[in-house]
Amino acid sequence: MGARWPLVLALAVGCTLRAAPPEHRREPFRFPADAFAFANQTIWEYEIRPGAADVRWYEREPRPDFALRCGTMVRVARQFYDHARFDPRQAVADPATYERLVREVIRRDPRRPSGEPVVVPGYADFRRFSAAHEPLLKRAMAGPWQSYLQRGNWRMIFPFTGRQQQGVADELVAALAAGRPPIVHVLRYPKLTINHMLLVFAADETPADIRFHAYDPNDADHPVTLTYERAAHGFVFARTPYFPGGPVKAYEVYDGLLF
Repeated sequence: MGARWPLVLALAVGCTLRAAPPEHRREPFRFPADAFAFANQTIWEYEIRPGAADVRWYEREPRPDFALRCGTMVRVARQFYDHARFDPRQAVADPATYERLVREVIRRDPRRPSGEPVVVPGYADFRRFSAAHEPLLKRAMAGPWQSYLQRGNWRMIFPFTGRQQQGVADELVAALAAGRPPIVHVLRYPKLTINHMLLVFAADETPADIRFHAYDPNDADHPVTLTYERAAHGFVFARTPYFPGGPVKAYEVYDGLLF
């Protein structure tokens, strides 16, 4: 029995040691202006048949050269939201300058804003910048290992209760109210028919549910909806080209010492 206490303590601490809200509120995360202009590619082609519960998938040919980076992309998008300021009034800089600025932003804490913002000259927002410097940003994001080794991945193997999922929904609403767009891991386990990360930027509440609007790194042009259903005490992820829609588990990452 005693051997279980460290695990219980870790689970409890993981819910409390969260990043502090930003000291100064700023404009909310704007989609698509604050998102990447390009998408994370899936390594599979999905066949989602109307009315069918199962999904067929086939290996994409040719294999995409930029894939399996959903976690990295939402992290970097929020790092630019937290740590960068775009100034279109300044002249466009040389490639070496942008390389240095990108790496400076990515080196900063992904869990909270800190210090003076990195000024990126020549562009009005991150979407325009990422469209003009796609190869640079893809190089800076390195390989898919950053998504695989995200330190909150341990949480997916433990049970998710209705009460815990209600707590997650409340925390997401609170983060948005504090001016902090949360990053959410959505999944099914152990089957892993979905194992994905989103950046939530807005929420609409009704007596029946909370509809979270999110930036999906797999889709540069359209936001997605993650809905918390109050009666069911659970989340439902909308249909996408890679998921037929349905119940999922969700928890926040890039937030706190254990996540």
